[in-house]
Amino acid sequence: MAPHGDSATANAHADAFARCERAIELMLTSRGNPLSEVDRVLADDPTFVFGHLLRAALIVRADDDAARSKLVASVAATEAAGRGTDESARRHASAARAWLEGNQALALQRYGALAIERPRDIVALAVAHALDFRLGQRPMLRDRVAHVLPAWDSTAPGYASVLAMYAFGLEENGQYRRAEKIARRALTLDPRHPGAIHVIAHVMEMQGRDREGLEFLAATEPSWRDTGVSTHLAWHRALFHLDAGDPKAALAVYDAQIANAQDMSELADASALLWRLQLLNIRVGERWDELADKWQTRTLIRARPFYVGHAVMALAAAGRAVAAQRILAALPQFETNNTSLPYPEDALVAPLGQALLAFADGNYTRSVAWLTRVRHIAHRCGGSLAQCDFIHLTFAEAAFRARQAKLAAALMAERTARKPTSELNRVLRQRLEINAAR
Repeated sequence: MAPHGDSATANAHADAFARCERAIELMLTSRGNPLSEVDRVLADDPTFVFGHLLRAALIVRADDDAARSKLVASVAATEAAGRGTDESARRHASAARAWLEGNQALALQRYGALAIERPRDIVALAVAHALDFRLGQRPMLRDRVAHVLPAWDSTAPGYASVLAMYAFGLEENGQYRRAEKIARRALTLDPRHPGAIHVIAHVMEMQGRDREGLEFLAATEPSWRDTGVSTHLAWHRALFHLDAGDPKAALAVYDAQIANAQDMSELADASALLWRLQLLNIRVGERWDELADKWQTRTLIRARPFYVGHAVMALAAAGRAVAAQRILAALPQFETNNTSLPYPEDALVAPLGQALLAFADGNYTRSVAWLTRVRHIAHRCGGSLAQCDFIHLTFAEAAFRARQAKLAAALMAERTARKPTSELNRVLRQRLEINAAR
């Protein structure tokens, strides 16, 4: 029989592992606060290596620059454990250190290698999947998960989340029917999985199934309300309203479910929705000022260019051109054909910001000129295909207002071919035809 002290230690470690497994579930399903859960585990046992590697992974996956000090501590603790640490823990620490040192591509490479060699390492897989998204690796969003799928089955905890990740990768690569099929399979395993619900919303948005999308989000709302994706799914709901030709309903969604946005991803959704409404000449009152105030309290140093662009969007629309120009002036300048950048949107954000400023100022010809320069990299905006669509919408509307009728007609024909059932596209195209007739 083991001494009482050893038994107590074993029980404590078993409890810590169980709590970390719970935190992993929270991470994968966007429910609760997994980082706080792991912080409590490490407060009870600062030497618990698995807790440190998990905390590091959570911070890297969330791109949480505010938690850098915790990441430094966890990487150091894992490395200090020395020979008593298994190889995978050391490799997790090495991957997290690469992110800490500003090398996201190397962090992705290291987490990705872990997922290949240990296909059931869902922590490494989840971080690599998030990095694939941030770094614009759309094919790998799908293929990285496909690599490990043979090692998974429905008996394994987390399988629904693996399927949801795979479905999102399929959707971002235009494989909409298969993406929906896989996402619905994930929902048979976890009927309340927000990630799987999110994928189906994306598929319906990309296919112009606005009425069906609204019904789907209404039916599943108890599952995604009060989760980490609740604001974003409300944004999808608003997009369905816009596609259905009901901008007032979209604005009501903003007021009820998006206006209280706090973190940068939520603020980006808020900017993106108000901008779409502005393109439709919908008056949004003081909402731009309220949103711009929030952006101006955020430190954009080391922030993703995707967020910087949406901050500039809000400032430009609120009439704070000087503040927006100050942000753009601080950005590094890259050639638009440069494909070896830390973020794919690095080359896009500065000229896009100038286009947004010109549009907000009513200089539509200048906005068209800027957008013409970057149209070929619009898909590299740093977000999903649905998120990047605001660039195409802005381009079409700027061309229309600049009275560049042939360009506007060509852009609208492109939109209509992509989503022929969209009421929004029909209205915009009809407006073009009326203008041409005049």
